[in-house]
Amino acid sequence: MNNRQPTWRRLSRISFLVPLLLLVIAVGVNLYLQPSLFQTRVLSGNLRVFLPLILLAASQAIIVLGGGIDLSSGAIVSMVNTVLISSFAAQAGEGNMALALLYGLGAGLLAGAFNGIGVAFLRLQPIVTTYASSFVFGGIALWVLPRPGGQVPQPLVALYRSAPLGFPFPLLVIIALILAWIALRSTRFGAYLFATGGAPRAAYTTGVPVDWIRFSTYALGGVLAGFSAIALTLSTTTGDPNIGGARMTLDSIVAVVLGGTALSGGQGGLAGSVIGVLILGIIRNIISFGGVSTWSETLVDALIILAALTAPGLVRLVRGKFFS
Repeated sequence: MNNRQPTWRRLSRISFLVPLLLLVIAVGVNLYLQPSLFQTRVLSGNLRVFLPLILLAASQAIIVLGGGIDLSSGAIVSMVNTVLISSFAAQAGEGNMALALLYGLGAGLLAGAFNGIGVAFLRLQPIVTTYASSFVFGGIALWVLPRPGGQVPQPLVALYRSAPLGFPFPLLVIIALILAWIALRSTRFGAYLFATGGAPRAAYTTGVPVDWIRFSTYALGGVLAGFSAIALTLSTTTGDPNIGGARMTLDSIVAVVLGGTALSGGQGGLAGSVIGVLILGIIRNIISFGGVSTWSETLVDALIILAALTAPGLVRLVRGKFFS
């Protein structure tokens, strides 16, 4: 009994344990309704749909871990999407595709840095700052591409739909993202990130450059939002100034919270956020294959949001009652 208690206590402190169990249940129900779920073609198609939100949730998670939040992430995706499509049209020849991708990532970096300056150095409230900047980035998207259109070069579309070494390309991107996060966690920046989000005043007194860490979370978040826009552009193969928007922003926040990351900062990680996106995506698959009406889908989304917001409090309650 005494030997088992520390094990249960350690398990109870895994931030994404509950989301992981929920994911297993959701996959089981989805598999019942869709027996072909794990076939290569179906799995690859699902991952292509999930990847843009996974990357955006990773962007949101890093910012939230640092004590902030980004309500402009969906607008950044829209802006980068229009920059990409415009760059593809302007750059003749396949040799310049990489340059167009760099333009897109550069736009994401500049947008994130813009938010970071406002939050970290001007000391503006993150919610107000990023809500206001979402209109700026959305306006830029409409200015760059007033109407939906454009085309993605076929080699990039083929790469996104390929399966190198027998693995879907989006799966390799997700694995690379998790490995990069594990490496980042082991660096000084990783330690500073959690210290800044968890106890900024204490972190400042111990020499942590709190302002620069917060700025860097928004800058890095902008780059990841750029990668999200690239994935979404390759998935849709076209440009649309409203392709991201408020819905994608809300989904990224819900996925982060559902994955066990505290909105107060300093607790959680990217793995849980990836799980949160998978839960959202699979539940929507269940709704689709279950023949649920459109209005019910909206209701289920609302219930998921409520569950995501209340789950951390319930976990803390159970942990304090049974594992203290």
